Amino acid sequence: MKHLRFRATTIVLVMLCLMYFITYLDRVNVSSAAAGFGKEFDLSKTQIGLVFSAFAYPYLIFQIIGGWVSDKFGSKRTLIYCGLLWAVATILTGFSGGLISMLLARVLLGLGEGATFPAATSAMARWIPKESRGFAQGITHSCSRIGNAIAPAAVVWIMAMYGWRQSFYFCGIFSLVWVVLWAFVFTEHPADHPRITAEELSKLGTPKKKNPPVPWGPLFKRMLPVTIVYFCYGWTLWLFLSWIPQYFLHSYDLNITKSALFASSVFFAGVIGDTLGGVVSDKILKKTGKLKKARSHMVSICMFLTLLSLLPLMFAHNVYISILSLSAGFFFAEMTIGPMWAIPMDIAPEFPGTASGMMNTGSALAAIISPVLSGYLIDRFGNWELPFLGSIILMGIGVVLAFRLQPDSKFVSTLAPLDDAVLTAS
Repeated sequence: MKHLRFRATTIVLVMLCLMYFITYLDRVNVSSAAAGFGKEFDLSKTQIGLVFSAFAYPYLIFQIIGGWVSDKFGSKRTLIYCGLLWAVATILTGFSGGLISMLLARVLLGLGEGATFPAATSAMARWIPKESRGFAQGITHSCSRIGNAIAPAAVVWIMAMYGWRQSFYFCGIFSLVWVVLWAFVFTEHPADHPRITAEELSKLGTPKKKNPPVPWGPLFKRMLPVTIVYFCYGWTLWLFLSWIPQYFLHSYDLNITKSALFASSVFFAGVIGDTLGGVVSDKILKKTGKLKKARSHMVSICMFLTLLSLLPLMFAHNVYISILSLSAGFFFAEMTIGPMWAIPMDIAPEFPGTASGMMNTGSALAAIISPVLSGYLIDRFGNWELPFLGSIILMGIGVVLAFRLQPDSKFVSTLAPLDDAVLTAS
């Protein structure tokens, strides 16, 4: 048992889980801290929405760039530099003196975190067998949702004890510790890891010696439908991450402690959904051998269940109905994560970082629009349920589009001959 717990593939997966946890802790701490800096800086809901979305502009740009960099130069160096940048940005957020400096710090955070998930996916393509990729993506994103769930309560506690600025200092230092650990325990290629076993290497296959040039146009066209589906999902994600803590605080006039507790309960439902989604997707693949059923059909069904779960918000204003509806909606939305993030590795095993970066531009674009538009709607109409109507509509669109995805149709580069060993391992 001890051998299994500390084998090389497990160590790498644990480090990636920690990274996902920290990056989302650093992203969503601002949602809970808004109760402090929003009052201190006298910001409207629309201005707070701008703070929420500011990190998403460079985050959007660096999805594809970061994916390409990680495929070309490796996940180790990419994540070391990114980690240093997002840690500094988080600390600088605590030094903000107003709206402009807060926006600049959040932009810097987006610059640092832009390449993280594509780089992690590039690492998983080397370190995770195909039949376990749904689980790996599910469990790592599950850890990001633990970050979401912990952030409201943790930030509120730190704010009560020390102030809102100190919550950013703590998160930034935590990030720096992870960077140091990553530099010591990760190797780009599994065969170079001192703890790797022959059994693990046999499951991972032989890596390609050199990546071919990226066929940008054909690959972008191939990934575009996946990107659109992920935009539909991302709209709901960023609505939840940005406004759920404020939703319970203002829509039901709860105190900040109780609103943080309710927000955390919603996010913990996502933790379960992320993990279960990856497990179910892999089990479907093992049982049927059909990537389309394990990935696209599962995403479509879960999006439909998300839509149904959010509908009660449109007809009843009751705190307990809201908790149940939002928790169920986030649970089913997060069940799509494992299969969705496995799709880029299924479609483009030669370019997993670049392909996943293209997909994640959908969520990044949603992160720009969703928080600001939601804040505007709340300011304009004073209705905290109205923004969820957009989620219901986009989930309906996602149901149709996800069903038509083709993860079983592998992208083939025409710029360089294929390496059979990689395709077999992938």
